[in-house]
Amino acid sequence: MAISVMLSKLSSSYGAFLAASSSSLGSRISFSSSYKVESHPNSSLLLSHFSSWSKTCKAYFSKKALETPKIVDLDWDSLGFGLVETDFMYFMRSSSDGTFSKGELLPFGPIQLNPSSAVLNYGQGLFEGLKAYRKEDGSILLFRPEENALRMISGAERICMPAPTVEQFLDAVKQTVLANKRWIPPAGKGSLYIRPLLVGSGPVLSLVPASEYIFLIYVAPVGNYFKEGLAPINLIVEEGYHRATPGGTGGIKTIGNYASVLKAQKIAKEKGYSDVLYLDSVHKKYLEEASSCNVFVVKGNVISTPAAKGTILPGITRKSIIDVATSKGYQVEERLVSVEELLEADEVFCTGTAVVVSPVGSITYLGKRVEYGNKGVGVVSQELYSSLTSLQMGLVPDTMGWTMQLQ
Repeated sequence: MAISVMLSKLSSSYGAFLAASSSSLGSRISFSSSYKVESHPNSSLLLSHFSSWSKTCKAYFSKKALETPKIVDLDWDSLGFGLVETDFMYFMRSSSDGTFSKGELLPFGPIQLNPSSAVLNYGQGLFEGLKAYRKEDGSILLFRPEENALRMISGAERICMPAPTVEQFLDAVKQTVLANKRWIPPAGKGSLYIRPLLVGSGPVLSLVPASEYIFLIYVAPVGNYFKEGLAPINLIVEEGYHRATPGGTGGIKTIGNYASVLKAQKIAKEKGYSDVLYLDSVHKKYLEEASSCNVFVVKGNVISTPAAKGTILPGITRKSIIDVATSKGYQVEERLVSVEELLEADEVFCTGTAVVVSPVGSITYLGKRVEYGNKGVGVVSQELYSSLTSLQMGLVPDTMGWTMQLQ
């Protein structure tokens, strides 16, 4: 059924493809009777057939992707952090020896998975998140994409998966962003969120690694992750649920880490909080992170953050903020941070690809609510947010060498 839906979406371009084939591809192209573009439940076209057909169509779709269309007409000022379907996605499959073949751009749409695939049965999958920004001159910037590639390779090793090389990852990101460049918000209006996925697509029944893997990338234009924007968020410290345990997978970006926080997050949001802040599962007194972002505690000139040693994701924004703060003269400490320190802090803020820097207005722990900076954005939070976003958006010279310009 999924492939039928995808073919239905492809069929919208089918007429244009045939019309353009003689001029765009140089010769007329005919399809065998097995390639039926239909949209009904009885379609018997297999994904392997579709893959073969897509190679034939690739020249046309690549040409369409690399054209320079105008920016999509959206209400950019009202853009939140939700899925807005774009034009193209990147698709690449591993071979039997675990290496990945050359990938290709496909129209955005459903993919086909075996019901017994390892990702569906045992959660063998990883994802990444990064952003592309449009500068005032129209050029496009990526922020530290090689770090995402390296983190995916590290995570893949932990759960017995092959991974694309850094070069393959970067090439795939570039192709996907350029193919969807009309969806990148105007300068200062948001960013293009990039979601690489690596999943065990091969069928399994016993608990073993998959024999085949899919790497794909899709993108969506986004605004602020929290509805508050840069305005302070309100967190509650979670006592009953834990995000990760020592020796587990808290330190990698595996898909299972995120389903486990949904219950606590749902309860917190029903009570009016923005998100949950988790404690360690052993002592239940040291800070870990929020549902999807790292946490920092400010006291005087010292900025402390939990050390990324197994249970805490080594966030790329986290890493960048540490370097930016250090360059500005702050003393940054990566260590165990107790909940008592949190309650006595001058400021608290969270970091992540989606949130960038999000100041915390209040923390509630054991029924006690502590507010920071008179519910305003703290001086340190504002300084670090402005410094990092200015660099990401190309508003200041990149003295760190972190951005990659695509055009």
